Amino acid sequence: MKKIAFSLSLCICLQAVFAQADDAAKYAAGITGDNLKKHLTIIASDEMEGRETGTAGQRKAAGYIESQFKAIGLMPPKALKGYQQYYPLYKDSMDITSCLVGINNTNLKYSEDYFIAVANNGSKKINADEFVFAGYGISEENYDDYKQLNVAGKVVVIFLGEPKVDGKYLLTGSSKSSKYSYPGILVKMQVAAAKGAVAAIIINPNITGISSAMATGNSKTKLYYPPSGEQDKANYFVASHNVLKTFFSEWGADSLIKSAKGSVVFNTAAFNPVKMPFVFSYKKERETINASNVLGVIEGTDKKDEYVFLTGHYDHLGKHDGKIYYGADDDGSGTCAVLNMAEAFAKAKAEGKGPRRTIVFMTVSGEEKGLWGSEYYSNHPVFPLEKTTVDLNTDMVGRTDTERQSGDTLNYVYVIGHNKLSSDLPIINEGVNKKYTNLVLDYKFDDPKDPEQIFYRSDHYNFAKKGVPILFFYDGMLKADYHKPTDTVDKINFSLYEKRVRMIFHTAWEIANRDDMLKRDIILSDR
Repeated sequence: MKKIAFSLSLCICLQAVFAQADDAAKYAAGITGDNLKKHLTIIASDEMEGRETGTAGQRKAAGYIESQFKAIGLMPPKALKGYQQYYPLYKDSMDITSCLVGINNTNLKYSEDYFIAVANNGSKKINADEFVFAGYGISEENYDDYKQLNVAGKVVVIFLGEPKVDGKYLLTGSSKSSKYSYPGILVKMQVAAAKGAVAAIIINPNITGISSAMATGNSKTKLYYPPSGEQDKANYFVASHNVLKTFFSEWGADSLIKSAKGSVVFNTAAFNPVKMPFVFSYKKERETINASNVLGVIEGTDKKDEYVFLTGHYDHLGKHDGKIYYGADDDGSGTCAVLNMAEAFAKAKAEGKGPRRTIVFMTVSGEEKGLWGSEYYSNHPVFPLEKTTVDLNTDMVGRTDTERQSGDTLNYVYVIGHNKLSSDLPIINEGVNKKYTNLVLDYKFDDPKDPEQIFYRSDHYNFAKKGVPILFFYDGMLKADYHKPTDTVDKINFSLYEKRVRMIFHTAWEIANRDDMLKRDIILSDR
């Protein structure tokens, strides 16, 4: 009887496994080249204007993705007021005429004697009465310009660059410079603030004067994220050599400039402080512009409090010099992959075959700017990261690597992250691929010596940093039309694109329905 019961039980289990496998294949079949193309011709159209983050084109793309999530039947996350997670971007500017810098009761002329970099200075009024020469503004164990100086409440005068000995940089002992080298300004201003300096005058030993182009170029910023920590840096301005010669002649300005050009080691304690009044008044304006990630959810069944993420970035490079950077492959292909997989999972859910775990479909913006959208999400997660079992990220899966010389050029995908964070991932991914799609899974870019450092260059990385297992699927199109206006829909290989997306879908299906969350048994190593 026991043997019969066991056999019956085994039979039922196998039937369930085969049924689930059949279900996966059934819904994967809905992912087609035609359907991918339908969405991609809209995402990578003229109307979207290249989808640059912070522009109308990006907002149009977000609106389209949201409308598709609604039409598919995805729900918005309960923690959000809708499908979009907004995050702030910043743009700074200043009125040059409002700047005031005075030394020894003489007002300096903006764009002739000095300029202020709006990106790295906070609005502030400063008064002081003493200046201290602090060499290169470096403070390290084996070289410290501040070692015998008291700069608290004073203005430091420093040079760009760092010292060399026998042709090698002193701090590194090699031909490779340190974090203090040009430009290195922010590090030096952090040190100055930590030492108590109220402001800094920076001299570039290799540039005699200040041009109007320098002044104008530093009077505004491009969009950026996140806001810089101005409170932990000293305010500064960059001054001409004439300022050094006029007000600090007792230090031997010409000799100082010559020494700095030669990266000579300074004995800063040999220079006496200079006492004279200093005033600094500066105000900047900050504009805030919202960008967004777009999220849609299919709630799981018995494991609905665990999450599978399917991600791709929908932004690209925008429109420049009258040319639209369409970004059909980068990453229109990933965006439309997410949409197609959402349709497949939604159909399964509607027919009573929904996933055990909740699946979150998230398209992010800001990737091309520096992984902004995914960084914001990872720092402000809508769903617990400790309960997020995986992020499967799709960034460029519609074309082929023109540098690839092997015969499998039309039947491969690069898989990144297979040996990082979870030993479960390659087993699952390779298993479903062998069963359903038989693509060549190429791990080339997981080599730690990969010169392109691809692992760090897409949105999965912000999940990985938080300990969430990831896989990143990629076609390797780094040459050809990468980041060019010619990355267009007509270059997409839709049959290969379809096959890759089906493989990713099968991977997601398996992870969403298995009994356990993925193991987190591999420590993510630094670069």
